Amino acid sequence: MVLLWQLGLPRDDPRAVTPCRLFLDEALRPDGGIDPSVTAGRGEACVTGMVLGLLSWFKADDPRRELLVGYLLGHQMDDGGWNCQRCQGATHGSFHTTINVLEGLREYVEAGGSRAAAVRRAEAAGREFFLKHHLYRSHRTGQIANPAFTRFSFPPRWHHDVLRTLDYFRASRAAYDDRLTDAIELVVKRRTTDGRWLLQNRYPGRVFFDMEKVRRPSRWNTLRALRVLRWFGRAEHSVPGAQ
Repeated sequence: MVLLWQLGLPRDDPRAVTPCRLFLDEALRPDGGIDPSVTAGRGEACVTGMVLGLLSWFKADDPRRELLVGYLLGHQMDDGGWNCQRCQGATHGSFHTTINVLEGLREYVEAGGSRAAAVRRAEAAGREFFLKHHLYRSHRTGQIANPAFTRFSFPPRWHHDVLRTLDYFRASRAAYDDRLTDAIELVVKRRTTDGRWLLQNRYPGRVFFDMEKVRRPSRWNTLRALRVLRWFGRAEHSVPGAQ
């Protein structure tokens, strides 16, 4: 379902609504979060963000969607991020969890959710979390936090990488910020001489067919990179005096 959302299956496709509601019927936990594990007693932020995005994109009109929003707003950490291991004592946001939540919140806003104002504030704090890390660096040392963050994958599944998160910044119509330049330069550097971007990595998981091959030109990475660069150029020049 997440892949169909990422590929842009039309929002009003009726075939998607029933599967989306199954998440609520089968995996909604008492705390308002989602976790499909049969032994789960509480929600999981990554999955809750994904399901909120699905419900919002596919216009699955269900009042229980607001429970997911409340769960995510209540589980945002002090640094602006989210972390699935918060209940196990984590005190720092997770790159992976945070991008899954931000994408879900963005779709909720775009769908006209009733708590859009509060969600926008949470999004802004989540973007600041990423900006403090320049999207892929340690905020303490400035070193690359995880080399996988610099490899562009599609589908990304639950993983953060620079291209995926830049594409979220584009979708959220974020303002220009100098701290994005490092990540943008990485995207530019990865462009091949024929003007395309490669599929640099593929994460394990069930697939029905392989859309693209690793180390070969990627239609999806190229599409996302081009629209990120176009957005960044417009955002950069929308600020007086920006260079």
